[in-house]
Amino acid sequence: MTGTGAARPSDGSGDDQLASYRASIDNIDAALVHLLAERFKITKAVGYHKAVIGLPASDPVREDQQIARLQALAAESGLDPAFTESFLRFIVSEVIRHHQALKGESQSPSPLEPPPFLGSDGPAL
Repeated sequence: MTGTGAARPSDGSGDDQLASYRASIDNIDAALVHLLAERFKITKAVGYHKAVIGLPASDPVREDQQIARLQALAAESGLDPAFTESFLRFIVSEVIRHHQALKGESQSPSPLEPPPFLGSDGPAL
């Protein structure tokens, strides 16, 4: 029992404030999923372009620059820079895996097809 005299469910389901926090977290999680989906659409286009022009899937210099930039942004935002680095390295490892798969396709006799959202001439800017 709490000081109010009423027992609350152990999962917090009767707590309006907790429900509000959880609803905000759910919204943020949905936004993260959508942002990651958009990011992977663009990195797929990058992988396609790299495969076509013969660049390697990985770009360690670019990766290091991104990590440094995002660690600084994390520190400014009150987020643990080490967590940010781990998160970004995980994302980059997935991107590289996708790029390597695209590069493997580019060695086949048929030409690579651009990702569907790009059209035949690449992105429309």
